Amino acid sequence: MRISRLSEPAREPLDADHFSGPGSRRDLGSIDTPAGSALVVSFEAATRTSWHRHPAGQVLYVLEGSGQVRTRSGETASIGPGDLVYAPPGEEHWHGAAEAEPMSHLALSFGDTEWLEAVTDE
Repeated sequence: MRISRLSEPAREPLDADHFSGPGSRRDLGSIDTPAGSALVVSFEAATRTSWHRHPAGQVLYVLEGSGQVRTRSGETASIGPGDLVYAPPGEEHWHGAAEAEPMSHLALSFGDTEWLEAVTDE
C-alpha cells in the first residue's frame, strides 16, 4: 500500500494543445498501473479536452460543477457532483465543463493518454 499525503498539491495550467480553454490540474501522485495517474482537473466554463483514449481505461469522479462527456459513437451525457464515469480501454471520448459553469473532477487514467484531434463546436 502507498499513501500520498499531499495537503495542497501544486496546480499547473492545462495544456493548450489538448484542452479548449483555461483550467488547472493537480497531480495527486502515481498509481500502480501502466503509466497510471491520479489528477484533479478543474475546467473553466466551456473548457473541454480534445478527443482522446486510454489503453487501459479511465475513471472520472465529478467533484463540483457540471459538465458533459461524449464518446466517438455519439453517446453524450451531462455530469455533476457525485457522478462516476468509466471510459473502457481504447474508447475515444472527451469531457469538460458545461457552457455556463466550471467543473472539477478526479481523473484516474490507466496507460498513457493518446491525444487525438480537437473537438469542434459542432
